Amino acid sequence: MKSTLLSRRDLDFLLFEWLRVDELTKRQRFADHTTETFADVLTLCEELAARYFAPHYKLSDIEEPAFDGQSVTVLPEIKEGLRAFGDAELLAMSIDEKHGGAQLPAVVSTAAFMWLQAANVSTVGYPLLTLANANLLTEFGSDEQIATFVPPMLGRRGALRPPPRQQRIRPQNKTQ
Repeated sequence: MKSTLLSRRDLDFLLFEWLRVDELTKRQRFADHTTETFADVLTLCEELAARYFAPHYKLSDIEEPAFDGQSVTVLPEIKEGLRAFGDAELLAMSIDEKHGGAQLPAVVSTAAFMWLQAANVSTVGYPLLTLANANLLTEFGSDEQIATFVPPMLGRRGALRPPPRQQRIRPQNKTQ
């Protein structure tokens, strides 16, 4: 069935014909990947978007998350979508291998996330916030902060589980 979210043909044209992302696999940083790897990630995100993110996009606007003073309640469909996303282990697709990521080119991971954003920008916001935190820590955090916080963020349920409350991030002055 043809997607109503994005044009896969247009996306493939932009990535593989115009930007020629396949040439990135000639670089040492991306040598472990292939054009098929890139295409498979796009297909997986397209399928996740259609199956788990798009069906509740209107409902998630109507029934917003609620905080009762103790816990936050979200739609069961949001939890299901985030669980499927976590099971696919896509959160770390652009993170360096040394931090547990797949080290895909940013252009490929951005294109893959486009499927999820087109389907439901509200739901994909949860893992994207987690990814932003992980990127911030891997760039500016101490080794101890990275070891403490990044692996749980990038784990299967990273977008669903915050770090333990007793652990606090203290600012570090990092010179370049």
